[in-house]
Amino acid sequence: MFYSLTGKLAHTEPGMAVIDVGGVAFRCAVSMGTLRALPRTGEEATLYTYLNVREDALDLYGFCTQLELNCYKLLTAISGVGPKAALSILSELSPEDVALSAAAGDAKRFTRANGVGVKLAQRIVLELKDKVKGLSFDSSGWESVEPGGPSAAGNAAQAAEALVTLGYTPSEAAAAVGRLDSQLPAEELIRLALKSFGSK
Repeated sequence: MFYSLTGKLAHTEPGMAVIDVGGVAFRCAVSMGTLRALPRTGEEATLYTYLNVREDALDLYGFCTQLELNCYKLLTAISGVGPKAALSILSELSPEDVALSAAAGDAKRFTRANGVGVKLAQRIVLELKDKVKGLSFDSSGWESVEPGGPSAAGNAAQAAEALVTLGYTPSEAAAAVGRLDSQLPAEELIRLALKSFGSK
């Protein structure tokens, strides 16, 4: 229903931002990551939105980037991860960190979020990892390594898997990471690849 909202940032508080669009103020639930990215109150801001329809309410969620919105949708598609838990995760981890943690099988990082226990964290990793399961990046010359193995090629493969988890195609991910220095840590490769996608 709503793709995005652009207007004056009227009010913020933990977990919430209000955007005034032509005299109509929209209350959006937001992550701490989005709150930190917003300008000062009174300045123009844009939030990409998701409308959650329930029997007794219409809840609007706002995100500073489409990437964070896509990550939110991925998380809420997992059984047991509701809107509040997804926002809690995105308050602790950036979308890049979510993808990297899932690709690396690191469930412990998800438990840092309020409302996410060990079992739910393991389910999140399992379901997100399934999205990249069976994908091979050997065609780009990257070798297969065990998760966490100290290898530059492993860093590139891990970064590409994380990008696929975030919704990019294997070929897009391979091309973006392939242009970068494979000696860089996986986190840095993801950030630089995302920056290159954003500049197109």
